[in-house]
Parts: sequence; structure tokens; C-alpha cells
Amino acid sequence: MRTVQKNPKNPTAGRPSHSGRQTLSLFEPTLVKNAVRDAFRKLHPRLVARNPVMFVVWVGSLLTSYFWVKQLITHTGQPLFTGQVALWLWFTVLFANFAEAMAEGRGKAQAESLRKTKTDTLARKLVNGKEERVPATQLRKGDVVVCEAGDIIPGDGEVIEGIASVDESVITGESAPVIREAGGDRSAVTGGTKVLSDRIVIRITANPGETFIDRMIALVEGAQRQKTPNEIALSILLSGLTIIFLLVCVTLPPFADFAVRATQSGQAPSVVVLVALLVCLIPTTIGGLLSAIGIAGMDRVMQHNVLAKSGKAVEAAGDIDTILLDKTGTITLGNRQAVEFIPLPNVSMEELVDAAQLSSLADETPEGRSIVVLAKEKYGLRGRELASHHAEFVPFSAQTRMSGIDMDGQQIRKGAAEAIKRHVLSLGGEIPCELEPIVTNISQKGGTPLVVAKNERILGVIYLKDVVKGGIRERFEQLRSMGIRTVMITGDNPLTAKTIAEEAGVDDFLAEATPEMKLALIRQEQAAGKLVAMTGDGTNDAPALAQADVGLAMNSGTQAAKEAGNMVDLDSNPTKLIEVVEIGKQLLMTRGALTTFSIANDVAKYFAILPAMFAPIYPALNALNIMKLTNPESAILAAVIFNALIIIALIPLALRGIAYRPLGAAAILRRNLLIYGLGGIIAPFPGIWLLDRLLVLLHLA
Repeated sequence: MRTVQKNPKNPTAGRPSHSGRQTLSLFEPTLVKNAVRDAFRKLHPRLVARNPVMFVVWVGSLLTSYFWVKQLITHTGQPLFTGQVALWLWFTVLFANFAEAMAEGRGKAQAESLRKTKTDTLARKLVNGKEERVPATQLRKGDVVVCEAGDIIPGDGEVIEGIASVDESVITGESAPVIREAGGDRSAVTGGTKVLSDRIVIRITANPGETFIDRMIALVEGAQRQKTPNEIALSILLSGLTIIFLLVCVTLPPFADFAVRATQSGQAPSVVVLVALLVCLIPTTIGGLLSAIGIAGMDRVMQHNVLAKSGKAVEAAGDIDTILLDKTGTITLGNRQAVEFIPLPNVSMEELVDAAQLSSLADETPEGRSIVVLAKEKYGLRGRELASHHAEFVPFSAQTRMSGIDMDGQQIRKGAAEAIKRHVLSLGGEIPCELEPIVTNISQKGGTPLVVAKNERILGVIYLKDVVKGGIRERFEQLRSMGIRTVMITGDNPLTAKTIAEEAGVDDFLAEATPEMKLALIRQEQAAGKLVAMTGDGTNDAPALAQADVGLAMNSGTQAAKEAGNMVDLDSNPTKLIEVVEIGKQLLMTRGALTTFSIANDVAKYFAILPAMFAPIYPALNALNIMKLTNPESAILAAVIFNALIIIALIPLALRGIAYRPLGAAAILRRNLLIYGLGGIIAPFPGIWLLDRLLVLLHLA
């Protein structure tokens, strides 16, 4: 096989993320350089017109630039003042473009790292039962290929024959290999990953250019980023405010002319001043940062190794009311663990523990290893040398449902209660009456009883428990504090499900769940006006993933599941859904906080612009000049400069997001009003005052 890596040098250095992929510092020099270039490219009217607020500023920049050139040619007016206003209006548009370009640049850098995973490979295509070597680019959906140890998988597909260990580190960043096999929920493979062992036959499920990585690159670059409903609604609000203030400014000149004639003092504000007033009144701060906030939200999800197929999915995660979580692997560790040895009467604990450990020494299952660990940690019983005892291990089988060891003429077995009972009876032993209550009690608690016997004598029971993950109860408490309801989905019986649900702290559970029951539950929640999120990895999860408002599919799952979900977790960690919800809420909180700051910020600027404009006509308005600004020109120019600089100052907050805290809606509103509302009102006063003094000191106004 010939493999040629398409590995362009990554221009962005970074630090390793939790998954092994490189993450970028907030202001990576190369990103800043590219963003500055893109900010000028985005001055094209077709691109600016997508943002109505900034388009108004762009038109204002052109208008003031025209008057500046005219004044320079005719030697009339105040070209120094007009030129500075025009310059800072252009800076306002450029700073907004820079914020968007920075957010897009981080996505493009992520896409560049994904491109490194693409390979040009010679595939071993099966044609009429014979292998033909063809370039991977010639493979089409439905083709069948063979891959063995050392081969690069040539395209996205599903394993239809065999089982193999696969290295997916180029996708997930994790070095640990994963198992892919035919006929199960772990059958999907991704092009560019590497087979480490065995042989598998793969049916290709995507044409060139339509592979999972290709779609990831396009999505990460933002080429298909759609505005979310919340973002569209906010854009309409901002456009409405812009139209209102535009009408106000357009109708001001007639009133100003009338006032000048009536008072015989001052002069009507010029077009340049009116443009400056309009730009300071409309919500330019949030208008300039709105797109960057949405793009940065998708980038933060990607940094957690989750591919969001649209911005809508990320935002929907922030509005989730109900989360459906699988029990195994999400709420519990997924492997039953030994937690207790329960001897029968007249049997010592030492004898039971010794027999349980001996029967588990060769048991490589998680349950078997946990028995050995419990015997060691709780009773100090370590492994021993068995060569001299001529020991023969008996492996577990689905037929016998037990395992153990034969040594020194003794048969030691552990297994399901019914299997051990049959074994003991076959040896002529008896079943103690005390055994059944112990087995029943463990089963009622949601655990699994393993009975231990030595020859024809039953010694006791090992209590295996599906262990709830540490800290998961606290996570559910946080979700509850945010008004999110958690539902555990499990195939266990209702009694077992109830026990684990109570221990984990979930709000509700669905026991003995089928695909139809999952789908019905999601529809029931949605019919009540709630947004629902769920995780899944199997083909039987696909209908529910497609129905859910946020469907997080596991990358290790089937192609059907990945196609149905609107997010894919490259790490295949079901608990990632909780982090995705937190990121979605952080996005909404960031947008709400900066909107609050922007509107409050505009209110404060009124006190700089309005008195400066109309004080020459109505001297009484000087009472509103609470900052004691030097003159009308310095006041207007200081407000315009502050209006531009505040955008660049808030870019880090827009890209990083505000600090996330699990709070309810009322608490978030109070926090926004107190910090960002009050901060938005206060911040312009010292800023504009300082700029006014600097302009006068430098003789610029």
C-alpha cells in the first residue's frame, strides 16, 4: 500500500487539548495577522450588508469620507474634525469585521488540523470476489474494500465482515485503539484511520468529497453556519432599533433649523455630526460582535471534540429542558463491580473470600478483576503461586454461566445462582435455605448476585453492583438548578432502574426501554413545549436522535446514528452531552450579557452627544454635560472613538464567552443587569471623559 499524507504545515502553534488535538491561544499571532487582512476584505458592500447595523455604519463612513474630501478641496468646514470622524467610523466597521474574522480564523485553523488526516490511499477493492488496487478517490458509495493490519481505511464505511482494532487518533486525538466489528453498534469506520490488527471487510458509505472529514471541514470553517432563531430574532430587534434611530436623525435637521431661527443663536448640526449621533445611538457594540459570538460558540464545542452540524444545534443545547441519558456508560461505569462478600451461616468470611479470589484469578472480565481487587483491598488477600497445585482454570461460557478453578482435588466455582445450584446438586450437595433471601435482596437492590461454591458446598454470594459514576449526582443537581429535567434510559427492569435512578439523583427513568418508547417519550416532552436532548450510538437510536432537538451521536456508533444526530462526539463519551448543554448556555449567556452592555452603553453616550449638539442652540442643555466635556467637537469625537474601541475591547469576551455558572433564568437576568447593565452605563463616562481630555491635549479637537 502506498500512503501519501497531505500534511501542510500548520501555521498555528498551540497547546494540547484534553483530547490531544492542538488548541489555539486567544490571540495567536498568525490568526491576528490573517484576521486583520480578512477585516479589510470584509469591507465589500455585499459582505457588510449581511449585518444591517454595521451596514449603516459603513454607509456613514462613506458619507463622512465624502464630506472630508470635499472640505479638503474647497477649504471649507472643519476637515480635521470631519476626517477624524470618518476615520473612526471606518475603524468601527473594521473592528467588527476583525471580531468575526478572528472567530472564523479559529474555525479555519481547526479545519486545517482536520485536513492533515486526509490521505491519498490505494484501496483493495473487491470485484467479483477478487481484489483490485484502486485509488481511494475512485471509490463510490456501495463499493466493498478489504483492510488488514497496517492499512489506512480508504473511506467512510461500515464493517460487514470481521473484527479489528483501529487507531482513530487522527480523528479523536486519543491514542487508545478501538474495536470495530460487523453486525453491531460499533461497525462504523472513518476514512483516514488505521487498522492495527486482524482483517475487516468494509462497505463504503460515502462518495469522495462527501466523507465525514470533508463535512467536518466545511462545517468547522463556517461555510454552512446558519443563524439560529435566537440570533435572527436579535438581528431583527437590532435592525428595528437602527431604523428608529435613523428616522430620528433624519428628522432632526428641520427641527434644528426651526430652533436656530427661533432663538437666533447657534447653528443646526451638520450631516457629519448627525452621522456621528446615529452611529453612537444604534447598538453597534452587539451588532459588531453578534456574528463572532455565534461562531465562537461552535468553536468552543469543537474544542471539546464535538462536531456541531449547525449553529442551531449549539444554541438549542442552551435552551434544553429535558436530557435523556443512557444508564450504562453515562450514569454508571458500565462494568459491574464487586462491592461485598456475603457468607452463608457457618461459613467464615476468610473461606468465602479465598474461594472467590481463586475462582477469579484467570477471569479477565471487569467483574472478575473487581473481585480480585476487592479481596486485596478489603481483606489483604493477594495473588498466589498456583503452579505447584496443578491448577486448571475453567473459563466462563454462555452454556454453563459460571467459571472457576480445579486444584488439589477441589472444584471452586462462581456464577449465576441457578447455574451454581445445578452444579452443586449434580455433585450431591444441598441448597441452603438462607441462600435465596440473599440472592433476592441483591436483585431487588439492582445488583447482580454471583454465588460461590466449593465442591458440593455453597459458601456465599458476591454482590456485583453497577457503580454510579463519581460526581454524577452533583452534575444532575447543577442541571436541576438550571431548570433541566434528567431522564435515565435503561433496558433494566423497573426495580433495578428505580434503585440506580435514586442513587444517581436523576429526576425520572424509563425502564425496559425500546426504540419506540424512546421516540414516544421525546415526542411527549416536545408536545408539552419542551426542548429535548439525548445521546445514542446504535441504529435503533437513530429515530430518537433525529427527533430530539439536540441529538449527540457517538463517533464509535453506526453511520445511521451519526447521520441522524445534529452533533457527533468524536471521543464517544456519552456524558459529553452535559458539557454541550453548558456550552450552549454559555453562548446564550454571553449574547445576553453583551446585548445588555451594548444597550446600556448607548444610553450613557447620549449624555456626551446630545448636549454637545444642541447646547449652542439651547444653552440650558449644558446642565446635561455632566462630564464637563471641553467643547462640542471633542465630545462628539470622544464618543465616536469610544464607540469603536469598546468593540475591540470586548472581542476576548465574545470569543471566550463569559464565565459559566449553573444559574436559573431569574438569577442570570439579575446578574446581567447588575454587572453588564450597570457596567455598560458606567464605563462610557470615564472613557469618554479621558478621550476628550486627550483630544484637547493633542490639539485634535
